[in-house]
Amino acid sequence: MPSSKNLIDKNCLPKHIAIIMDGNGRWAKERGYERIYGHQNGVVSVRETTEAAAETGIDYLTLYAFSTENWGRPQKEVDALMELLVDTIEKETPTLNKNNVRLLTIGDLSRLPLNARGKLQKCIGETAKNTGLSLVLALSYSSRWEIVNAAKTIGQALLDGKIRVEEIDEQVFSDALTTKSIPDPDLMIRTSGEERISNFLLWQLAYSELYFTKKHWPDFRKEDFYQAIVDYQNRERRFGK
Repeated sequence: MPSSKNLIDKNCLPKHIAIIMDGNGRWAKERGYERIYGHQNGVVSVRETTEAAAETGIDYLTLYAFSTENWGRPQKEVDALMELLVDTIEKETPTLNKNNVRLLTIGDLSRLPLNARGKLQKCIGETAKNTGLSLVLALSYSSRWEIVNAAKTIGQALLDGKIRVEEIDEQVFSDALTTKSIPDPDLMIRTSGEERISNFLLWQLAYSELYFTKKHWPDFRKEDFYQAIVDYQNRERRFGK
């Protein structure tokens, strides 16, 4: 069966693709395992999707890895997730460099354990000069947290006299977000059949195309990624015009 990769038009690629990696826990439960087993297998999907994005020529890939709401999960699962995060980042850094991938992060990183934060910053530093795909991990992230944080930043700028009320516009607000140096997503993919945004990039997804697949994240592979791009390219984007 021919790959959907052959149907992709390289002349109209989405510049930025964002993914809500959903279904790890359900995937594990269906197989009689604890939720962390699903997260462990989801790492393979992260690797495959990152490779597919780099090979296709996508500029930015944002993965919703850990939300601020996820801190409310059982401590055992949170601890296991943080350990998995540290191990994966350390192991994948050489591969990121080999594939010319730059790592970036968005979110409230101050809440991450020191060990995880240290490994993360080390990987960001070691891949900073790479010029290919920018892989953005959304960690301890939620859009409402980001928007409130942006409002505080702008409010402080007002108090400090650095900006006037009449100067506040969409660009000023966008520049106060954690994604200020990242273009808005053209396409958002969510796995596992749920059809909602779940507090993810609410401001940035205003005109993004949304793509939902019933596959759980650990089953998501390169071919699924290519199919999402083909579907995107068959749509007409009008941006409200």
